Amino acid sequence: MTKLSFATAFFFSVSAVSLGAPAVAQDLVTRTMVGLPDAPNTLTFRLTAFDLYSSDDATREGFEALFTDFIRARPDWKIETQLQTANIGQEQARILQQTLAGRGPDCAMIDSSQLALFKENGVLQPMNAVFSEEEVADLFPYVREAVTNEAGEVLAWWWFTDLRVLYRDTSVVPDAPQTWDELKAAALAAAGEGREGILFNGGRWEGTAFDWLANFWAQGGRLVDDDGEPIFADGENREKFLTAVAYVQDLVESGAAPQRVSSIVNYDAFNAAAAAGTAAMFIGGNWQYGQLRTTLPPEAFANWAVSELPGPTADDRATGTGGWTIAALTDDPDKAALCGEIAKEIYAGPGNALQGLLPTSASLYEQYDAYDGPEFELFAEALQNGVSRPGAAIYPEISNQIQILLGEVLSGSADPETALDAAADAVRAAFERL
Repeated sequence: MTKLSFATAFFFSVSAVSLGAPAVAQDLVTRTMVGLPDAPNTLTFRLTAFDLYSSDDATREGFEALFTDFIRARPDWKIETQLQTANIGQEQARILQQTLAGRGPDCAMIDSSQLALFKENGVLQPMNAVFSEEEVADLFPYVREAVTNEAGEVLAWWWFTDLRVLYRDTSVVPDAPQTWDELKAAALAAAGEGREGILFNGGRWEGTAFDWLANFWAQGGRLVDDDGEPIFADGENREKFLTAVAYVQDLVESGAAPQRVSSIVNYDAFNAAAAAGTAAMFIGGNWQYGQLRTTLPPEAFANWAVSELPGPTADDRATGTGGWTIAALTDDPDKAALCGEIAKEIYAGPGNALQGLLPTSASLYEQYDAYDGPEFELFAEALQNGVSRPGAAIYPEISNQIQILLGEVLSGSADPETALDAAADAVRAAFERL
């Protein structure tokens, strides 16, 4: 981070020479633009608030430096940035609708869960000019399959993956729970001491569905069949689905989890609870380990540990593997290439290491010291039980209905079976419209 900050300072000290005197008075990174306003070429880039515009100062400053170096090498370009909200489903649907209408951004962050839908609609433009065959071959198999088409064209770059783990304050929960029953017992004990036993996403957004799905997948549940048709409410899958719902419902009803989980729609809520000393455990993303390290006092951070998500048994576990992609949505080959260069030169590698996000290319783990910490051994082990969201166009609607279902069940406004039937009917109707 020191080197990145120094690079930014150095740039502004020499910008009068490299870009002309007027550049000294102008910031090359603002809330809406990267580059000089009078640059002749413009790329619109719709991104999330997790990096260049992060609320974490260190992350934001690091990406400002990376973008500054990137645009310095391309003085004829400016990047108009458009910020997505935290409502992943709505934002991704808006991007797709606007692109189909000819009003979409040139380049955008596409959540990995939505990528299949964008591919299905034929709006992703190839970026083969940027990525070599060797770089594509170095991707993890499930990532490579997701970002390419049958012709081998690179339609997006999945620049980081992630997983969900259990965070616990070891001063309250010294031993890592291995099963659902052990987690509930530890959470109830912590609640008895005045802590929030276990926190998790329960409000209406993609994080809620994705985090909860680990409980379904740990039992071997399947959302869709090999043809992409929804089967989560049928036969054995239905039983496993209801078992997973009953597990989180019981956490709330027993007091192991506070009622407020039904309104949590942001992982930052867990960091805040850890900083306030109110939470004993939470289910969060691997990237939060680095955030806790930088935001908590050293003595407080020393109490926090990560472990694999518990399963119905110690041997039956799963964790969701997600992440974000960057894709070109423009027919302009120069803009599509620039979009790919943003993914390759800013995010995949430097951006991974800056945030401690897990690369999707095996070779990158050897290139950066950021992945030498013992926590990455745990993450690598947990990834062996990783499950990615199905590459089916119906997945966004399945997720939407799971979010609605969990909200109703956790708030007590619907029983699980009735809510599942309603979800299945809605998904089936959406599938028939595809």
